[in-house]
Amino acid sequence: MTSTDQQDKDYQILENKPVFQGFFSMHRLRLKHRRFAGDWTPVMSRELLYRGQAVGVLAYDPHLDQVVLVEQFRVGALESDNPWLIEVIAGLVEEGEEPQEVAVREAQEEAGLTLTGLRHLYTYYSSPGGTDEQVLLFCGLVDSSQAGGVHGLVEENEDIRVRVLAREDAFSEACRGQAGNAMTLIALQWLQSHYHKIREEASA
Repeated sequence: MTSTDQQDKDYQILENKPVFQGFFSMHRLRLKHRRFAGDWTPVMSRELLYRGQAVGVLAYDPHLDQVVLVEQFRVGALESDNPWLIEVIAGLVEEGEEPQEVAVREAQEEAGLTLTGLRHLYTYYSSPGGTDEQVLLFCGLVDSSQAGGVHGLVEENEDIRVRVLAREDAFSEACRGQAGNAMTLIALQWLQSHYHKIREEASA
């Protein structure tokens, strides 16, 4: 039940009603789908948060073996001890944009960085039980020697501090729970397995 043709037959959306429109939009769906046993579920009500595509960029300097992360306030972490999270650079794909263009734009806006190379790592759904958000995760090559400061767009109330860390230190901090978000954890784990090859390619 994975092909488009099967999906057309194996689930039915009976109603898709907007219930909130703000920075994001929330819809209430009434739907049903075929069970693995072949019968159908009862009609269910589900809320779906529409966020679209997001891009994450792990900025890595292969020559200095350093990563550039950003620290900023996150409303979703208000219930934690510290809602200022350490993350990879990230942003939403706007209408008409390609994910690679978003990566370049956000690296400049959030960290003042110019990407000299870009590699796609993964595409995944961040939380498909309640949102359609799809994350496109990249590793971007940068010169971290002059990175630092506070960045972000004033009109978007962004207050973003740049953190430059040795790769091993960044990975250690993540393992201790300092980077409590999936995008950053996935990216740093990928880097731990691939940094040798990236450094070799950069030195060639």
